[in-house]
Formats: sequence, C-alpha cells, structure tokens
Amino acid sequence: MEKVKEENEVVNLKSTALVVIDLQNGIANRDLKPNTGEVVVSNAVKLAKAFKEKDGFVVLVRVSTLDGKDMLKPKTDMIGSAAKHSEGWDMIVPELADINDTYLITKRQWGAFYGTDLDLQLRRRGIDAIVLCGISTGIGVDTTAREAFQRGYNQVFVEDAMTAMSKEEHDYVCKNIFPRIGKVRNTEEIIKLVK
Repeated sequence: MEKVKEENEVVNLKSTALVVIDLQNGIANRDLKPNTGEVVVSNAVKLAKAFKEKDGFVVLVRVSTLDGKDMLKPKTDMIGSAAKHSEGWDMIVPELADINDTYLITKRQWGAFYGTDLDLQLRRRGIDAIVLCGISTGIGVDTTAREAFQRGYNQVFVEDAMTAMSKEEHDYVCKNIFPRIGKVRNTEEIIKLVK
C-alpha cells in the first residue's frame, strides 16, 4: 500500500487534538520494541509542547483501577497480570505531567473512548481530528484509533511516538491497520505541520 501525502498538509489546531495513550509510570518503563519507552516519552513531550505553544488541546490518557473490580475480566488464552500494581504505577510520567493545561482521561479498558468523556470533550471544542501516540501500538493506541474511526474522526498516527511489546506487533499495526483508518507520520513531520 502506497503512502499518500497531500501537498500543503497541515495540522490545524483549531480542529485537531493530541491524544497520548498510557504514558504512565507502570507502562512506559517496560521492555518495549521497536522504540524504548524513553524514546516514546521524549517524542510525545515534543509533540505536546508543539501543540501547547500554539494553544492546542492535549489529552493525556491513563489506565487505572480503584480495586481491580472495575477492569475487564474476560476469559482469554493469555494469562493477564494478576500482580499488584506498585505505588504510582498509574501516574502520568513526570515529563508529560509537568506540561500545563492538559486534559486527563482515566480509562478502565484498552480504548480511550468507551466509558470516558473523551468524545464529548473533543466535540465540545469543535475537534474532528486527532494525532495519536502512546503505548501500546497494538492495544491502547489501536483500540482508541478504531473507536475514533467509528466516530468519524480524522487521525494521524505518530509511529516513532508509540511502541509495543514486540516489533512485530508495532510494525503490523502501523503498516496494515493505521493506513486504512488515518495517516502515519513521524514526530518531526507532525511538528512541522502544526499550524
């Protein structure tokens, strides 16, 4: 599939938000591929600062639980983590938490739309497009992307500001799913397009 780039492509901050998925203490410090958590956080910070410098809307999404009873518990072939979470595991990484005037969404499942006010807050601001990044490419980012697509949002996926548990997972989603529901770009391309 060939990548289509429009001439004079821009990211219009009057109608576009940056949505950052699960860049929190207990997730960003895992063994991730192909990009490390450190690289993803660094690129997400660059994006957030570029958006905020021009009064753009930045949404930080985290997954959290009150007591574990509020989380998904379907029967699957893979064993989930039954371990207790460490103190502060669900806190946004400090590099992003220090950016002023961001909107925080707490989710209890993979996607950021279901059971949250993300769609409501975007629509109230006249936003019909999102720039999406975070962890994990094939779980939280992909699920949020599919939910956004079904709600009619235009999307741009920042490939070097996301990562996964394996390079294969990341590459598959970036090459086979995201181009069907939006555009795939890198951090520097997005920063140049922000208007």
